[in-house]
This record gives sequence, C-alpha cells and structure tokens, in this order.
Amino acid sequence: MAVLDRVKTSLAKAKVKTKGKAQQVREAARKVRTAVNAAPGKVKAAPTRLKAAKAAHEERHRPSGFTFALADAVAMLNPQHWDGLTASQSVYFSRAYLEALEGAAPENLRPHYALIYRGLWPVAAVVAQSVELRGDDLPGPGAKAALRASLAKVRDRILVCGNLLSWGPHGVAFAPDEDPEELWPGVAEALYRIRRADKLLGETGLVWVKDLTPEVEAGAGALARFNYRPFDTEPNMVLPIKAGWRSFEDYLKDLRGGYRSGVRKVRKDFEAGGFAMERLDAAGVAREAATIHALYHQVHDGQKFRLASLHEAFLPRLAAAFGEDFRTHLARDAQGKAVGFITTLRDGDGAVGYYIGFDKAAAAAGAPIYLRLLQQTIEDAIALRASWLSLGRTALQPKAQLGARPVAIRCHLRHRVPALNAVVRACLNFMPEPDQAPERNAFK
Repeated sequence: MAVLDRVKTSLAKAKVKTKGKAQQVREAARKVRTAVNAAPGKVKAAPTRLKAAKAAHEERHRPSGFTFALADAVAMLNPQHWDGLTASQSVYFSRAYLEALEGAAPENLRPHYALIYRGLWPVAAVVAQSVELRGDDLPGPGAKAALRASLAKVRDRILVCGNLLSWGPHGVAFAPDEDPEELWPGVAEALYRIRRADKLLGETGLVWVKDLTPEVEAGAGALARFNYRPFDTEPNMVLPIKAGWRSFEDYLKDLRGGYRSGVRKVRKDFEAGGFAMERLDAAGVAREAATIHALYHQVHDGQKFRLASLHEAFLPRLAAAFGEDFRTHLARDAQGKAVGFITTLRDGDGAVGYYIGFDKAAAAAGAPIYLRLLQQTIEDAIALRASWLSLGRTALQPKAQLGARPVAIRCHLRHRVPALNAVVRACLNFMPEPDQAPERNAFK
C-alpha cells in the first residue's frame, strides 16, 4: 500500500506540474496574440511618433526666441530688473539672501543666475547652482564599507535650478503678467546656456529643476519636451498661523486636547531636565558659530543624501543681513552646554523654520530637544506675525502633530546625453514612493 500511495502522490504532482506548464504556455500564447494584434496599430502610429520625436528634437536644439543675461553673482545683473521680478517672491530670491550665500557658499557649490528677456523686457529670473557630486557624500554613516569605497570614486557635476540650501520653488520667478507655459522653454535654454558656459570647470551630467509646488509647476509640462522627467519628493510641512494668535499660548488653546497635552509634556520634560532656551542676536550667532556648526553636522552627517554642507560663516551672515527677521535660539543643558539650535527666517508674509541641529547623545538619553526646538520656531513665527510656517519635509509625523499640513513638491531631471535619459527614466520608475504625511486634525 505504501508503494501504491507513493505512486499516486507522484502522479498527482506530475499532473499539477503539467497543468502549471500548460497554463504558462497559454499565457505566453495570449501575450503573442496581443502583440500581433497590436502590431498594425503600432506600425501605423510609428510615423506619428517619429514625427513628434523629430519635432521635440528640433525644439530642444532651436533657440527659444528669448534673450538672456547670465551672471555668476547677483550683483552683476541689473538690480531694478531682478527686484522687479522677485520682490513679491520668496526671500530666497532676494539679493540680501543670495549675497549672504555667495559670501559663505559650500566649498563644492557655484552660484549662477539668469535674467530672461522678451526683447529688452525682463520676464523671468533664474537662480541656479552647479555642484560637484562626490559619491562618498551620498550614503549615510550606516552604509557598508564596500559601497562607500565604490561611491568614493564617483565624481560628477549637477546643475540645479533652485537652491540646495532650501526647500521649495526657489529657482524661477516669472513676471506676474506672463504665461509660465510660454516661459519654461526660455528657462530650459537658460539652463543649457549656463551649463555650456560652465564647461571649462567640468562637464555637467545632470540638470535638476528642484522643488516645484503645484501652483508653480503649472505650465512646467513644457519641460517634458526637453526630456525632463518628473518625480515626487516628500511634502513640505506647512503650519497655517491664525491672525488672532499673539503668543504660543494662543496657539495651544486652538489645539485639540490630546495634541495640546503632548506639546505641554515636551516643554515640561525639557524644563525638568534642566534645559533652557536662549535667544541669540547677530553678535551671539557669530560668537557661537563653531558650536552651532558642530550641532548642525551632528544632524546633517547622518543624512543619506548630502549634496552640499553649510559653511560655518553662512548662518552668522544671515543673522547680520536680516536682523530681527532672522531668529536663532540655542538650547542649553543645566551645565550651560549648548545641546541644540534652531533658526527661523521671515519669508514674505510667512516664515521658515530653517536650519536645526542638536546633540544626538543628549537626545538619545531621552531629552526632547528636537521637539522643543520645533515648538520654538512656532513661537518665533508668531512673534514675526507670519501667516504660515514652513517646517520642511523630514520628520513628517511630529510636524503633523503640531498642526502642519503637507504641500506637494515635484522635481524634474534630465541628463545632457539624450540616450542616458532612458536610464534616468528607468531609475525614476524604480525609486521608492516618498513618505507621505500622516492624516492629523490637530486643531479644534
């Protein structure tokens, strides 16, 4: 009986295996039939696709019809034209900010600027940066040694339309009475001209249009004709600030009970641990520059993607340039040691929780330094009479618990070698989906 049972079992397995192979054959045949049936349509459509591809190729290699002024420093451009285009835009387009950045730029970063004209009339301003990509700056400290050794050999240049030291649409400012869709081809040509002019310093491989929000991206579909490929990033977390808030306590009163209790607990634990917050003026920021920079690196060096690192003099320059519109707070422990800092910068009618750094060892020991610093930038934004506060696109959950809401951000990328754009497209298709902010309703 045992032998008979084994024979029956073998026959059953063979039947299942045969059935599986038959199913695979039928599926393969179905795919072949589908391909054959679709072939006439594809053949018929081929001339149309070839014609469209040829037209796109010709457009990429044809002047846009605009004229340009290119510069390596914003002071080289007509200040009335620049200010006329950017006065109502973000602070990151202001000459005060850009000149502070030029005076203390990361060592691997070069600034570039362009004014785009229709005839002699300025219609768009472009802020760009070229950066040397060093492979050993890409992985975080936890990466395997073999990977770090391989990446250390990578050297390339990237041209970024935007600002590597900020987040948001800080690369292009259009004249208010112009149609952005008509101007994006001019932006593409400006970036091409900048890349070609920079060739003496090294060949630029990738061009990256950085951080477009939905309203700014309107019309940016024109970039697809220039082989730019879009991809999404984590959202920017933005906290709306009510006009009636005159203090942090007013903000707390509008939070739901559970969220309000969480905020109060952070402050209570922070103070119970002997920690205190200290506001620094511009002289204080300059005096504590080395300490602030070391705290910044404790956070920055753990990031997986680091194209540029702040110069130690950058934040002191901002503090000197913007005065009361730039707030810096330092967190100190019971012994007076600095264990964290945060900066807040006024941005038009809003504010930005800008750079932050903290002592990782103290935080790992249980001190709520990071959360207390986030709360401080809310206090700063209320004091600045801002109507919104941008908190950036990391640590989405704790920011959502403070009441911040996500604002979508999209980037566009292309390679200077047309054939490699297929590789860019494939890489973007395999990129993991960016983290999404959790749904929270923190306010009453």
